[in-house]
Amino acid sequence: MRKLLSLVVALGVTFSAMADEGMWLLPYIKKMNEKDMKAHGAKLKAEDIYSAEKSSLKDAIVIFGGGCTGEIVSPNGLIFTNHHCGYDAIQKLSSVEHDYLKDGFWAQNNGEELPAEGLSVRFVRHIWDVTADIVGNIPSTAGEKEFNSISSANKQAKIAELKAKYPGYDIIIPGFFGNNQFFAFALETYTDVRLVGTPPSSIGKFGGDTDNWMWPRHTGDFSVFRVYAGKDNRPAAYSKDNVPYKAEKWLEISLKGIKEGDFGMIMGFPGSTQRYMTSYEIDYMLEVDNPQRIYIRGERQAILRKYMDADQAIRIQYDAKFARSANYWKNSIGMSRGIEKLNVRDKKAKQEAEFQAWANANTLPEEGYIDALKLIEQSQTEAKAENATLQYLSEAFLQSVELLGPLFSHGDIEQFYKDFNADVDRAVAKRMLQIYRENNTILPNIYDKIDAEFGGNSDAYVDWLYDNSNLTSLEKYQAVSALDEEARDEVFAQEPAAELAQSIIELYRELMPKAMMAEQKYSEGHRKYIAGLMKMNPDKAWSSDANFTIRLTYGNVLPYSPADGIIYQHYTTLSGVMAKEDPSNPVEFTVPERLKELYAKRDYGRYADKSGELPVAFLVNCDITGGNSGSPVMNKKGQLIGLAFDGNWEAMSGDVAFEPALQRTIAVDIRYVLFVIEKYGQAGWLIDELTIK
Repeated sequence: MRKLLSLVVALGVTFSAMADEGMWLLPYIKKMNEKDMKAHGAKLKAEDIYSAEKSSLKDAIVIFGGGCTGEIVSPNGLIFTNHHCGYDAIQKLSSVEHDYLKDGFWAQNNGEELPAEGLSVRFVRHIWDVTADIVGNIPSTAGEKEFNSISSANKQAKIAELKAKYPGYDIIIPGFFGNNQFFAFALETYTDVRLVGTPPSSIGKFGGDTDNWMWPRHTGDFSVFRVYAGKDNRPAAYSKDNVPYKAEKWLEISLKGIKEGDFGMIMGFPGSTQRYMTSYEIDYMLEVDNPQRIYIRGERQAILRKYMDADQAIRIQYDAKFARSANYWKNSIGMSRGIEKLNVRDKKAKQEAEFQAWANANTLPEEGYIDALKLIEQSQTEAKAENATLQYLSEAFLQSVELLGPLFSHGDIEQFYKDFNADVDRAVAKRMLQIYRENNTILPNIYDKIDAEFGGNSDAYVDWLYDNSNLTSLEKYQAVSALDEEARDEVFAQEPAAELAQSIIELYRELMPKAMMAEQKYSEGHRKYIAGLMKMNPDKAWSSDANFTIRLTYGNVLPYSPADGIIYQHYTTLSGVMAKEDPSNPVEFTVPERLKELYAKRDYGRYADKSGELPVAFLVNCDITGGNSGSPVMNKKGQLIGLAFDGNWEAMSGDVAFEPALQRTIAVDIRYVLFVIEKYGQAGWLIDELTIK
């Protein structure tokens, strides 16, 4: 019987490179991209970017925290990343007395660097194509259940083999191209990471939610950390005896600047794209997924903002939470807008019709291509109500009502309560219970209690809940935790929040079987659809969807036209920051006095451009998504010229369909980063540590 591997091998040798679009796998750069990169202006060889045998640029790129990218910029483990990537760590280190979010922070020596508890960075040490090991013995006619069973067993065996060979490394084997291809990654994790410097939010978050995803942009979105190691340069738990990590590779920095047409490339860890999404999935996204997320998060954010604006301590507690919620909230708004405006659904439907005609004419039923789209369609319709309810339960309760957190999490309880305010959470819970009932017919059984004991008044129930809960403060939680086991179990068994949590869990369990059956159909249809597309078009350049593994994307510094009669140039300057200052909106458009003084004196040092202006941000037409935040933007020589931090509003559909005329990466110019460090932060000792060309 023919095996799946034969298809993958046949497809793999026919790839060719395409400009601009593509999050490319590093082991294939030489074969697929090197020639095209040189045509774009690159002066690097593929081995300079990625080499399995020697040090390369790849070794300077790290996973920063749980979902961002960072880069090593000195031999002593100094890391640049985005301000919003370091935001959680900065918030945890902040207090009313030391408000690093508002005021910024600049260590003046290693001894002043602040341990960022819970933060880690991960290096990719090795990459292997293990497709043959994972799918080589799977029949090509295997259904999804058989495919998952065999591939999962093969994965576990391969992980065990590699862990034995590379002790101390984490081994992961994610799937690519809808699980038609597999790579193994050996990761080394360092957990002693320290805050070195951050601008105030008035620089690092300038423009706030208003400017998020927008261009022109004037945000100094960067922060500085350092990774520490044991005396042997290997990972070690935090200790005063640890020393700065001795980097094998770090990025040089270029002050030459950028001009239109210059080559630019980005290496990092893009989180998730859905470029192979079908029209059926787009229908669900536009009708259910995005509208629910936008509405629920919008309601919660309005409550958080009211409390944050009224109280500085609450602002510090909730700033990072608000930012995380608002980022994807606005992304969903822009995604729906872009998909509709750019007619993405019809383009997908056209591709599907061509695929179905090809499958009907050129493949056998047992190969699975003929039924691929039918399976995807069924997955989106057969459990539509169940999936909509599951999303509502997650967004409205599990992600919004923080009182439930200690029941589900075994994390740092003291940190949880440091960032928890019972009055804020009570107000959020009231609104969430209201809107859930207003917008759902499938209700958790807690509403039976609300109807029977509170006359249907969910606000009265919430007041009773928070008045009687043992989870509303650290003191209450610790008092119960200090009891003997029998007494503690009895108290928590009567905990009102546990009753609410249990009702949510029970409904989850009721809905999940049908949702999982639909997901299984989707996985099989998706896998066969992608494999069929590649077989149908063997000469097309195919790039795998993002899955938070290291990728390369490249293009050029370019302006763009968002609408008729409008042309956005490819850069912004400090003059634009001053022009945007808005005293009526101090949360988003405040300019620090020291920055005004430096601007008035034009005290830019060596960081001004040839016209005497200080660059702030620029555009490059590279292909990025969430997870690329903090990624280095490098020039034709592989030198650092900026930090990627956003995409543009007009191309928010880019995760589903790349729009070459519109899609741009927004990056903070490295010259603005260094200016803020040296001139604003007066931390010149950090500049001395860098390799500047």
